[in-house]
Amino acid sequence: MNALDSNNEKMIIQNSLPHNFLAEKMILSCIIFNPETLEITRQNLVVKAFYFKNHQELYKALLKMEEENLSIDIVTVTNFLQDNGLLSKIGGIKVLLDLGNQSLTFTYLNEYIRIVKEKFLKRCLIKFGYRVIQAGYVTNISFEANLAQIEKELFNLTNEVRVNQTVTTAQVLNELFFELKNKILNPKLPGLPSGFAKLDELTQGFQKSDLIVIAGRPSMGKTALSLNLALNCIKITRLPVLFCSLEMSKEQIIYRLLSSETEINQMKLRSGQLTQNDWIKLNKVMRIVSKLPFFIDDTSTLSIQDIRLKIKTILLEQNELGLVVIDYIQLMRSLNTKQTNRVQELSEITRDLKRLAREFNIPIIALSQLSRNVDNRINQRPILSDLRESGSIEQDADLILMLSGSKIVSSTNPISISVNQPNQSVITELIIAKQRNGPTGTIKLTLNKDKIQFIELDSGNNN
Repeated sequence: MNALDSNNEKMIIQNSLPHNFLAEKMILSCIIFNPETLEITRQNLVVKAFYFKNHQELYKALLKMEEENLSIDIVTVTNFLQDNGLLSKIGGIKVLLDLGNQSLTFTYLNEYIRIVKEKFLKRCLIKFGYRVIQAGYVTNISFEANLAQIEKELFNLTNEVRVNQTVTTAQVLNELFFELKNKILNPKLPGLPSGFAKLDELTQGFQKSDLIVIAGRPSMGKTALSLNLALNCIKITRLPVLFCSLEMSKEQIIYRLLSSETEINQMKLRSGQLTQNDWIKLNKVMRIVSKLPFFIDDTSTLSIQDIRLKIKTILLEQNELGLVVIDYIQLMRSLNTKQTNRVQELSEITRDLKRLAREFNIPIIALSQLSRNVDNRINQRPILSDLRESGSIEQDADLILMLSGSKIVSSTNPISISVNQPNQSVITELIIAKQRNGPTGTIKLTLNKDKIQFIELDSGNNN
């Protein structure tokens, strides 16, 4: 394609970009003749959302007048434009008079805003497409960096598509009434079941749109617990689960999964030293597990955009998704190159994880390391301030579960041990350190290290 053809094509596209002239005029008329509408318009539309340059200039002037606490009407707006040499930029006095001649209908302002915003986003999508094409020809930037920037732009563009969620108390109460009535008629756990009765009793299950953090020191069983929770959720609800493992390979995850389900020692599985009965159990479990909607991703450098894309892919294929598990937060990366340190980067990641949970209305379980401060204290029971590298985890999470020091079950004078030591059954405390909409407490679990399996103790001590 020669330069002339390229320029002609761009000119055609530029002249036919999506826009709605009348909707833009109606919004500006509403603002001038009812200044209170500027607040709602400002919250939904940026200046570039207006397609026509004179409409952009007029909207900027109205925002400036609001900022300077000036009264807004046809006379004051005309005077402001004249004093600042902007009248010719908006097309002269005739444009303002034409706006005054519009048949105003404030009732439909939200609809006008929706139309203008939709046209703006479509223009952004078209321009984004051109940037993608141009990126394919760039040679002075690495392909990975280029792709990361494209993913970030697409992510930001998608986040612009937000539905107005402002509702009246009457609407909320009406929905709440039918929800409570349904719970009485069909009593069941409001959230996704964890498979641990005492935990479900305290949390009422993992709630939609919640960010759940499971924290612990290395080798405390975080991955084992998250696998148990994921499998329990699938078995009970039959909903798909996405397990993102940044630390272990998919083969390691599957070995752990098979060990937990077959109750065969993981070392025996890895070595292949299986008895006849072991092979029978393994064959049976593999047939069952292969049919479960359990999705594993072992990409070691996941970003929020990557996870979002994987969620969308599963939803496209399965039409639903029950739970997302991420192992673990500290290994994730941010595409924001402006972050100056790791704490800021992790703060952004946890905020984005919470946004993802709300966007897709699903619970997200994210594993997190605890700082070494726990090991240096006499009382090694973890607290919220032990969350490693990011205080925002404590702020953004709706539910924080902490694994406390494991202890030998059979000893009369229990001592702390590592869960990696062979041939020992241990008791682990699962502490509900924070719950935004419920009580805190402690659940006692036994961890069978050989089978990678947590079991709830009947004598659980709950505070």
